[in-house]
Amino acid sequence: MESKSQGMFSYVRQSSMAPERQNDPPKTEGKLEFDEEGVRLMFLANEGDLEGINEVLDSGIDVNFKDIDSRTPLHVASCQGFPGVVQLLLERGAEVDPKDRWGSTPLADAIYYKNQDVIKLLGKHGANMASMHIQNAREIPEYEIGPGELDFSNSVDITKGTYRIASWRGIEVAVKTLADDVVMDEEKVKAFTDELALLQKIRHPNVVQFLGAVTLSNPMTIITEYLPKGDLRGFLKRKGALKPLTTVKFALDIARGMNYLHETRPAIVHRDLEPSNILRDDSGHLKVADFGVSKLLKVSATVKEHEPLRCQEFSWRYVAPEVYKNEEYDTKVDVFSFSLIIQEMIEGCPPFVSKQEEEVAKAYCSNERPPFTAPEKHYALGLKELVEHCWNDNPMKRPTFRQIISRLEEIEKVLDRKRRLKSGPFGCFRMLGKLGKKRHIDYGSHSSTSIVR
Repeated sequence: MESKSQGMFSYVRQSSMAPERQNDPPKTEGKLEFDEEGVRLMFLANEGDLEGINEVLDSGIDVNFKDIDSRTPLHVASCQGFPGVVQLLLERGAEVDPKDRWGSTPLADAIYYKNQDVIKLLGKHGANMASMHIQNAREIPEYEIGPGELDFSNSVDITKGTYRIASWRGIEVAVKTLADDVVMDEEKVKAFTDELALLQKIRHPNVVQFLGAVTLSNPMTIITEYLPKGDLRGFLKRKGALKPLTTVKFALDIARGMNYLHETRPAIVHRDLEPSNILRDDSGHLKVADFGVSKLLKVSATVKEHEPLRCQEFSWRYVAPEVYKNEEYDTKVDVFSFSLIIQEMIEGCPPFVSKQEEEVAKAYCSNERPPFTAPEKHYALGLKELVEHCWNDNPMKRPTFRQIISRLEEIEKVLDRKRRLKSGPFGCFRMLGKLGKKRHIDYGSHSSTSIVR
């Protein structure tokens, strides 16, 4: 006599972590012992029969019934992509994270079969990602933060819903939620967790500090330090064109942060270096932010995208032509973006401000560059030549950030010397001269009288 617990039908879709998967899994066979209500429940979940499921559950069958492979009705419905069945089972008390004999959860199955509606639904109920890349508690990464540690009670959006402020262990932090396409793709999740292992080692005063991440439950998030002074984009909108010395000091902050990322092993290519991804700390210094965390890190000598990048992923206004043309690229794409940021700080407006985003990218590909309209003195001491060197059409001819830092430090020394001379022993007389336009001053007697007319 056959065991009733085994059942006599095959699932259309198998466990996402079963050792052997077939391209064309067998369709459901009709051989089912309907007197075994638990097996019947599994069959109905496989078929998406809401009415039948309710009927069986009303008869008293355990909603968490397990077959010989420890798979539950929720596993089956998640594989099949039946959000209505998943919702019903959860409402009737189904455990959200049961593991089958291979360690797979309903969420892991839904992700494997790319059932997006089910993924979102399980995520809302606190489904766990652990089975996809964590085998036991010892393997939980150091950066992992429990979602319950983040307090969003006073949360506000920082940038168009991309980042939110939260409280974590008594401090304010910035929290970025990953896109659904990352959570749905098992390979991207694995690559993402590998990247986080690298990011947790990054420590530099000109790079926004990575604090941790939520990867074992949905939604998956990145937690970084929060810098309330905002980004360089907002600063430039308020201030307009910056003085040469301020421009050079800001440029050095950016270059030092980028040099650190480029000289990390494996190297990190930002690809999206632009003013809104550069933040100001309390002391007024700049920090590079958002360096590829939501994108796969580029760790080889050169990179070529599998498919052309889309405009909505980042601003074409600051992107090197080789990226737009979907050619191989390396760290020099960030040098190109850097040149445009320097020029914007001096000019007081974004590059090709009157052009649309894609028009700008096409202009770069035609070897057009934004015009230099600011007074020549603002580009003194080789700043203009540095900008032109950095946006060279040939990436091989662009300098490294280490070389850029050396040139900027020399320019900074000269500008600092000039500033000290202006504010030296005779600086007070220049100030008095300006005041003398409004007041008559008797320097000999050290007294002054207002001129009344």
